Amino acid sequence: MENDAASSAPLIVQRAYEAALWLIPKAGRIGRAHRFTIGDRLVNHSIDLVELLASAAYASPAQRGGLLERANQKLNGMRYVLRLARDLQLLSADSYGFGAEALEEVGRMLGGWRKSGK
Repeated sequence: MENDAASSAPLIVQRAYEAALWLIPKAGRIGRAHRFTIGDRLVNHSIDLVELLASAAYASPAQRGGLLERANQKLNGMRYVLRLARDLQLLSADSYGFGAEALEEVGRMLGGWRKSGK
């Protein structure tokens, strides 16, 4: 990521992008029985989260609050789907731990951003 849009974006967008970059290949390796449910949900949520955060980064203050709220909802959904993937043994404990920590970091940053806007 040298001179692309992700590297010039705010740090929270970069972290969400990095989490998606890690998660999408993992979701692609989920077995066929769950690939089109759990796997697709993880992929879609991670892409949606990056898009919402990028939109919020460049939105007017009046629009930003709604985008951040939607991003927070998407992040919370991702946490549960990731946990479900672990509980169904579709992800190893180590992979789950790495993914959960990445989402936790994005969550902390998102919470701070939401508070600063109020």
